[in-house]
Amino acid sequence: MKRIISIGSFLILILLFSSCSTFFVHKEQDYIKVNSTHFQLNGKPYYFLGGNFWYAVYLAAPGQIGDRPKLIRELDTLQSLGITNLRIMGASEQSYIQGALTPGFLEKPGKFNEDLLDGLDFLLSEMKKRNMHAVIFLTNTWEWSGGMSQYNAWINDSGKVNPRLSNVSYGDFMNYAASFYRNEDAKQIYYNYIYKLVNRKNKYSNIYYYEDPAIMSWQIANEPRPGQGDEAKKWFDEYYRWINSTALFIHQLDHNHLVSTGSEGITGSLDSTQIYLNAHRSKYVDYLTFHLWPTEWGWYKPKRSDSTYSNAETKSLAYINAHIELARELNKPIVMEEFGLPRDYGFWQPGSPTTNRNKFFNSILKLVYDSAAAGSPMAGANFWVWGGDGKSNNNNYKWGFGRPLGGGVDYTNSIFDRDSATIEILKNFSEKFNSLNQKPAILNQQITSD
Repeated sequence: MKRIISIGSFLILILLFSSCSTFFVHKEQDYIKVNSTHFQLNGKPYYFLGGNFWYAVYLAAPGQIGDRPKLIRELDTLQSLGITNLRIMGASEQSYIQGALTPGFLEKPGKFNEDLLDGLDFLLSEMKKRNMHAVIFLTNTWEWSGGMSQYNAWINDSGKVNPRLSNVSYGDFMNYAASFYRNEDAKQIYYNYIYKLVNRKNKYSNIYYYEDPAIMSWQIANEPRPGQGDEAKKWFDEYYRWINSTALFIHQLDHNHLVSTGSEGITGSLDSTQIYLNAHRSKYVDYLTFHLWPTEWGWYKPKRSDSTYSNAETKSLAYINAHIELARELNKPIVMEEFGLPRDYGFWQPGSPTTNRNKFFNSILKLVYDSAAAGSPMAGANFWVWGGDGKSNNNNYKWGFGRPLGGGVDYTNSIFDRDSATIEILKNFSEKFNSLNQKPAILNQQITSD
């Protein structure tokens, strides 16, 4: 295999690039920055209610993959709701696992899907027109978009692990994915992709990604985990080093934007507060993230909602408060960048009731907003996931290539534009969060890379 540029060579290229670059066309105040435990933008606080819209880049792609008229409709709807922040995909890897997302941004080492890169250009340019900001994740722990396991497979095809086979556990797969942290050749492919993306020039806006005010944060992965079970202990040091070195690498490429981990929080850290804190101590990690999934974590059973909802809500509120305290300890802002609850009784079909979801959203968003308004490190939240006017043309409501995109890999947690009660909740809280941005920012005590 052709040798990928080493990290040391990257740093030399960065210095050369910096020495001959032109002055940026944007001012420092145009970018979201960290001020102690808060975000600020243009001299004012930056709080938000946002959404996850990971597949927007696929809608934005030209040709058979995309549907740009739909993308425009969805962005316009989100803007009308006051949604100002979108968490989107900026990387996917063509996977060896059947049923994973296809095509991928990275088809193989050194071979990029130009249609998807074109789609990301178009998406960011449209977001910029609407004063929206993007959080862009750069790989994935999970197999549905290729991710770390695919990087490993590119280096050693014979050692790959497929969690969709009956004789393979997800624990085995999580440790296989975590072996990426010590796989130097695999990480070099990953760094090569990041270098290309951050230095890409958007063909629609004619500005480089590293100077695009539409970007809030580069996120090193979706839900990175240190592995699972006792075997995970051998990845801890590599896990922390990978977070620190990747965040440093991105900051050296890009002095304008924030860097975040994409962590689920304590649950994604082997239920260890210490692992979670260690993963966010790096001075190159600008803020903390966590996700909230009561159903996936066994707190809530949709088919037994009467007996499980109350306990799930209590645990969820406690989980949020615990992470706010951890952000205080590290003196950084924090974002709940994924949260969701299935439709009532676990139904998948659009139009099925969302009574418990609406109750859940009201409860947790009230806590997030009240905490932010009181001056805590809580800065915002992104619901999962925007389905918009999406429809399904298959019986199990799962997405596949050639089918309308409507909420990602499944429909159970999607929020559609016809979910009127949920939409009203989101609009109400977006107005509340946006109202917090009218106050003057406190004096700058910015936490950034050196």
